[in-house]
Amino acid sequence: MRRNPIAMKTHNAVFIAKSLDGYIADRSGGLDWLQAISNPNADDMGYAQFMEGIDAIVMGRNTFETVCSFGIEWPYWKPVYVLSRTLTTLDEAFRGKAELIQGSLAGVLEELHKKSYFRLYIDGGQTIQSFLREDRIDELTLTTLPVLLGGGSRLFADLPDTLLFTHVRTRIFLDEIVQSVYRRTREL
Repeated sequence: MRRNPIAMKTHNAVFIAKSLDGYIADRSGGLDWLQAISNPNADDMGYAQFMEGIDAIVMGRNTFETVCSFGIEWPYWKPVYVLSRTLTTLDEAFRGKAELIQGSLAGVLEELHKKSYFRLYIDGGQTIQSFLREDRIDELTLTTLPVLLGGGSRLFADLPDTLLFTHVRTRIFLDEIVQSVYRRTREL
């Protein structure tokens, strides 16, 4: 059986921090817990290297709005696509920085592939969960902080099927933060 050549060069990857109990935001949607471990040398824990390997970012509306609320200079140097069923436009301040994209995941991926964006960074809890439900994540980079939040926004949700991943590597940062990379195991 021959595989589709486009499917062979596509790669949807996640790079995200989570608490020990699997949350990506606290009960109020806050991210202050990400600063729980002192990082005096501002180690990016592989983020810049990860970003060099991607073509574009697909993030959910909640993640986009969270990034916009930081009050910092736009942090991305790759094209950003905001996946939303409810937004009709993005604020004028983000013209040329982000673009709204809508539709089914298959349609969204087809549109991005037509633009030659094949290696995608998938970001945001609900967006990651949607991609996982449709088995469209090829790699997970999970950075676990030694914090129990006890509630909040979960990274993972129920799935219709079991998805198998293979452990690629684990690194420890700042003697406390554990980052593991997993690659989706698929039958040929």
